[in-house]
Amino acid sequence: MHKLFIFSALFFLTISSLYASSLRVQTQELNKNLNMYKIIDVRDVQSYKEGHIPGAISLPVILTYERAKVDGKLTNPFAMQQVIQNLGLSEKDSIVVYDDGAFFNAARVFWALEVYGFKNVKLLNAGYTQWESKDLATSTQTPTIVKSDYITIIDNQRLATKFATQIATRNPNQIIIDARPAKAYEGKVSSASRFGHIPKAKNIPASHNIKEGEELSSLKDIDELREVYKDIPKNKKIVLYCAIGKISATNYFALRELGYNVSNYDASWKEWGNDLKLPVINPSNR
Repeated sequence: MHKLFIFSALFFLTISSLYASSLRVQTQELNKNLNMYKIIDVRDVQSYKEGHIPGAISLPVILTYERAKVDGKLTNPFAMQQVIQNLGLSEKDSIVVYDDGAFFNAARVFWALEVYGFKNVKLLNAGYTQWESKDLATSTQTPTIVKSDYITIIDNQRLATKFATQIATRNPNQIIIDARPAKAYEGKVSSASRFGHIPKAKNIPASHNIKEGEELSSLKDIDELREVYKDIPKNKKIVLYCAIGKISATNYFALRELGYNVSNYDASWKEWGNDLKLPVINPSNR
């Protein structure tokens, strides 16, 4: 019985690891299977025109923002439905997303697509800079696109609102993670009128998900990510935020790989920190 228990545990861990790793794609793997995926380039239009991965379509990350100059709120469902249809995307497509290699914008689009009902989205564990550095094929051709019949589907389990985040501050079964740098969390700097962080929030900066000390960055391996989030219990719902729901999307991706129940607060600190009716904790005042 003891041996059976050990075998079952190892089998479960192996399956979990395989499942986790399936959310990212390595450059050589994608290069060999370009026709298996709808590839999405989230850089700005000009960068896309100058060169992109063959077959990639352009979905600039800015299109996921309803009001980028105000906060990080996601584009409204009707507008996003039009964008997705015009890109010829269907929620059944197998998709790979990439940016310039910083991962924050790619992770934001990864998260946004999951919010809008896409079930088979992956992140390239590299960016266009890394792709070019390996002398892999590039293109300046825009693929022919046939408009899709996609209808907006919202996965509310992936999207946290201001109200949902308020509930999380009072719910012992939910954890809030602030993905901003420590100085912002501590109230030393702020992108909003007020300083500090949302009550009960723990600080795990988005940079903790990226490998350091490399000329070309990459996401940390699964085992390294487990170490980053080792103190976060798996049986609790996670709510993430940053300044505009951008860099926290990297935490979102990492936690999705690790099998957590996680959502990202789109409007984030830019909304919360400017709403005088909402509570904040400011360690810098102590």
